[in-house]
Amino acid sequence: MHYLLLALATTPTPMPTPSLREGISEDQVTPGLLGFIMTAFFVLATALLIVDMVRRIRRVRYRGQVEEERQAAAEAADIEAADLEAGEVRQPVDHRRQPAEDRSDTPE
Repeated sequence: MHYLLLALATTPTPMPTPSLREGISEDQVTPGLLGFIMTAFFVLATALLIVDMVRRIRRVRYRGQVEEERQAAAEAADIEAADLEAGEVRQPVDHRRQPAEDRSDTPE
């Protein structure tokens, strides 16, 4: 049985000549204008869905960034309020460069 299946699988079969049945024209087997319109509709709908999906993903990502920034600002405000309640007053750090004669940390 195994040899018979192997022989059938390896024996080439002649290809029939491609032709239409009697009474059928090429216009009846091609998609025609309706097929083109439906394909164009599905392509356009898919493109619009992809554009909408990308827009929504960007919106969600932006909202996440804004939410992270808001939470970081709220945490910083909570830390500052806790420091004020504890009596620690932080002086704002001035990162600008001071003139050399005004510096108190330079040896003379």
